[in-house]
Amino acid sequence: MKKMMIALLACFAIAQVRAAGLNWLTDLPKAEQQAKAENKLVLMDFTGSDWCPWCIKLDKDVLDQDAFADYANKNLVMVLVDFPNKNPQSDALKAANAALGQKYNVNGYPTLVLVKPDGSVVWTQVGYAEGGPSALISQLEAAKKK
Repeated sequence: MKKMMIALLACFAIAQVRAAGLNWLTDLPKAEQQAKAENKLVLMDFTGSDWCPWCIKLDKDVLDQDAFADYANKNLVMVLVDFPNKNPQSDALKAANAALGQKYNVNGYPTLVLVKPDGSVVWTQVGYAEGGPSALISQLEAAKKK
């Protein structure tokens, strides 16, 4: 039993390290400033992180993968716009996330929205799309060229 617990803790620690490969912001204006300074785009992830099965699958299959983290760290500023059921959030963050959901017409989860530093939308994906990190990276690269 003890070995099993140690193995589970090790797996959890590895998952945390991989997920930690991205710097997720929750403040869109700060993200837009950073994107402008670094000549990047902003990718917002509208998610129900603790209840939405497709959001959890997107995290596991795509966003938490090293290939995507490498791409994102070079090309994107990441913003998490979370609508959890159980995970605590401040009232200010809840209000900011609700306002962003309304501004970008988010009606389902997960929704990814790619914007320029001025907030103008370049690309949107509603729902989970197959293909892993390479498929998402290809879509983002095509959107950047528009």
